[in-house]
Amino acid sequence: MGNSALKAHLETSQKTGVFQLTGKGLTEFPEELQKLTGNLRTVDLSNNKIEVLPAFVGGFQQIKSLTISSNKLTSLPNDIGKLKKLETLILNGNQLKQLPSSVGQLKSLRTLTLSGNHFKEFPIGLGTLRQLDVLDLSKNKIQVVPAEVAELQAIEINLNQNQISTVSPEVSHAPRLKVLRLEENCLELSSIPFSILSDSQVSLLSVEGNLFEVKRLRDLEGYDKVIFRTQTKIFNSNL
Repeated sequence: MGNSALKAHLETSQKTGVFQLTGKGLTEFPEELQKLTGNLRTVDLSNNKIEVLPAFVGGFQQIKSLTISSNKLTSLPNDIGKLKKLETLILNGNQLKQLPSSVGQLKSLRTLTLSGNHFKEFPIGLGTLRQLDVLDLSKNKIQVVPAEVAELQAIEINLNQNQISTVSPEVSHAPRLKVLRLEENCLELSSIPFSILSDSQVSLLSVEGNLFEVKRLRDLEGYDKVIFRTQTKIFNSNL
């Protein structure tokens, strides 16, 4: 992209607080954005080739939405934890394997989407995100849903299309969890903790595409407390 075109985008962003530059083949996060640290509220750099998110992103104190999907990020800088007003962080389709502990400092974060990355383990340290509503970790390589999930405040957790074979019973203690998506994993029927059916707040448990037939769940005690969604219909819907 030419300097004149970038300058035009920057001038617009100065007025609107929105910087959107998608699908332009960018290999670096634009340094020129440092001039707008006091203005930017929304940044979207999806569908580029950015490999590194620079430390200066921590200076965007007004930013509420940051989208860098479909790039080549392998890590995030610790400075990302300085974004105290950030509500939406969308990083789908990158090469992330873990998150820095500073992500736990994003006190305003409501939506965190990490679909299509390289996570092999469920990222821990997110229990401090008291405003978190949605956590999307679909299309990764996660094998275990650990006990630490009980600390999350998320209303919805999406773990579709992973390699999950174990779900900790502690998940049932997650205080606000209403929707748990576990489609297309490696779960046996016996891997579904009884406590999720009987004692949790979960009202939608999505388990189509695992190593058992969804209809077998009808025989389990506690079934009537949860709505099980398949790709074609909803069983026992009382909505």
